[in-house]
Amino acid sequence: MLARKSEPKKFKDTMRPEYNMSGGVRGKYAGRFKGDVVKVPIAPDVASAFPDADAVNEALRVLLKAAKKVASAA
Repeated sequence: MLARKSEPKKFKDTMRPEYNMSGGVRGKYAGRFKGDVVKVPIAPDVASAFPDADAVNEALRVLLKAAKKVASAA
């Protein structure tokens, strides 16, 4: 006679109550960003050098322009 398989053990929920996201809203803040926005993490020491996103974009545009000049001269 074959041994009968035991019932699978019930899942024990070990999640802490403070991590319960069941009441959350998916994409709640997604509308704040334009569709063409790309979020890139920047190190805190680098971020402290710029007052806002426009300053970061301007610095990157200057860097890209310089890089294109160097590449075209080579």
